[in-house]
Amino acid sequence: MLLKTDSQRFLGLFVSILLLIFLIGASIVYGYTDTTWKMAWDAFQSNNGSNEHLVLETVRLPRALIAAAVGSSLAIAGTLMQTLTKNPLASPGIFGVNAGAGFAVVISVSLFQISNLQAFAWIAFLGAAVAAIGVYVIGSLGREGLTPMKLTLAGAAMSAMFASFTQGFLVINEAALDQVLFWLAGSVQGRKLEILISVLPYLIVGWIGSILIASKMNVLSMGEDVAKGLGLNTGFLKIAVALFVILLSGGAVAIAGPIGFIGIVIPHITRSIVGIDHRWVIPYAGILGGILLLAADIMARYIIMPQEVPVGVMTAIIGTPFFIYIARKGFNGR
Repeated sequence: MLLKTDSQRFLGLFVSILLLIFLIGASIVYGYTDTTWKMAWDAFQSNNGSNEHLVLETVRLPRALIAAAVGSSLAIAGTLMQTLTKNPLASPGIFGVNAGAGFAVVISVSLFQISNLQAFAWIAFLGAAVAAIGVYVIGSLGREGLTPMKLTLAGAAMSAMFASFTQGFLVINEAALDQVLFWLAGSVQGRKLEILISVLPYLIVGWIGSILIASKMNVLSMGEDVAKGLGLNTGFLKIAVALFVILLSGGAVAIAGPIGFIGIVIPHITRSIVGIDHRWVIPYAGILGGILLLAADIMARYIIMPQEVPVGVMTAIIGTPFFIYIARKGFNGR
């Protein structure tokens, strides 16, 4: 359903925010440990030290906030990437972010025996940033400079290279495989609030920066020649987009590991609701991305209870049919 007027879009955004808040609450309340909404309220009013209150405050609250932040970041990064590359299948992974982050973590475990989850976050952030910068530099080489096709090809090549290196190290080091396998699957389980807080400033810069360049993204989406004719500094804008993608997707991967499909699925859903105006697409994508990851994480707790499915697997289950639909529509014209 397309919301055509600003009043409809404001109302839709308000409803989406309420749904996001509800799912944050549901993520705190529902899980293997049996708790209720009243118990959650009491835990944050006056924690009595019971097992239920400790689970609610120290495990589920950080998990819910992390899922909301990571989902929002990946969705906004995917929106920026699809506009920049003019590729309907573009997502943070196209920048080699996931592969670079995973390779950096595997190297840290294999060569330096690092096993601390918080250390993984910063190592992953560094790997993601290095990979993304490398893709951007390679895509800028040549007389034509940075083009969507060159950026896409550079990202695919970088992702394949890092993925191959990662698999090679894991094959020869089983200890590293045991330590990083769950992280590589993508999960918000067991993450502490301190990890989110340490990365949050970078995410906030990415969120605010993306909203500030929304009107310029509208101009860029009309084509680079048109954008230049209207006086837009496309080179500067591309650098800004690349920086925000690195901050958002690098920060998200650093916290939760490589979670796929949100950056592909949410931008398309958002444009089907509010159209192509990035002043609405970007904030909507941020809210809907948080909603999707929270919903996926809640479902992941019940699939094989008392065990949990990594949320990265859950988003793949949800996103794969949509990915196939987009691929057919985008490349076959149907």
